[in-house]
Amino acid sequence: MSGDITKQDLYEGVKTLIETDALHIHLTQQKLFTLFSVGFQYLLFESTRNPGAYIIRVEDGYLADKLAKKSKDPSTRKFMQSLLMPRKLKYEKSVFYLDYFHLGSWNMTSEIPKEKIKAALIVKNTSTKPMMEIDVENDADSTFIDTIKNADYLKMLMSFVPRTITIAFEENFEGTTPVNFAFIKKEKEKTVSGVTINADLEWDD
Repeated sequence: MSGDITKQDLYEGVKTLIETDALHIHLTQQKLFTLFSVGFQYLLFESTRNPGAYIIRVEDGYLADKLAKKSKDPSTRKFMQSLLMPRKLKYEKSVFYLDYFHLGSWNMTSEIPKEKIKAALIVKNTSTKPMMEIDVENDADSTFIDTIKNADYLKMLMSFVPRTITIAFEENFEGTTPVNFAFIKKEKEKTVSGVTINADLEWDD
């Protein structure tokens, strides 16, 4: 697929995560699908040497579908496509689970014995309007709204999951350590008629 991450960059990205001592990592750069490929391949690697349960928690089903189609390596795309429907998939001696920020989707993951959960990958959309499938302002479930606003979708995992990797652009999460990759270049800016714009404005890669 055109625009896929190179094998060398993918290797270096996973290696960086392996060598990072922080338990709760925040990937802050703007390349959502590139970062997801790196984060997912790290989880896949860890699952082979430390078998257990691995959680992928994304903002909503819309984003999960985009990740399955637009992640930047074929292995990640194929795995996500297989995970979408059952939201539970066995890989060698480990099991991967998919859920969303809405706590109503946590039925499977909430039943996993906490001691079996090894890591979680959390992915927030770069869109400024969260939860594209649900009108948050008109949602009668205040618990759901609070879960999003308070970042409980992450905090609850951080309270018992040994390692979390969160992908979220222009966000700050207490207790996380930012990690950047050198192969992802900062966007160049240029000025047109007094207005500064990004030359490579590709929030979705």
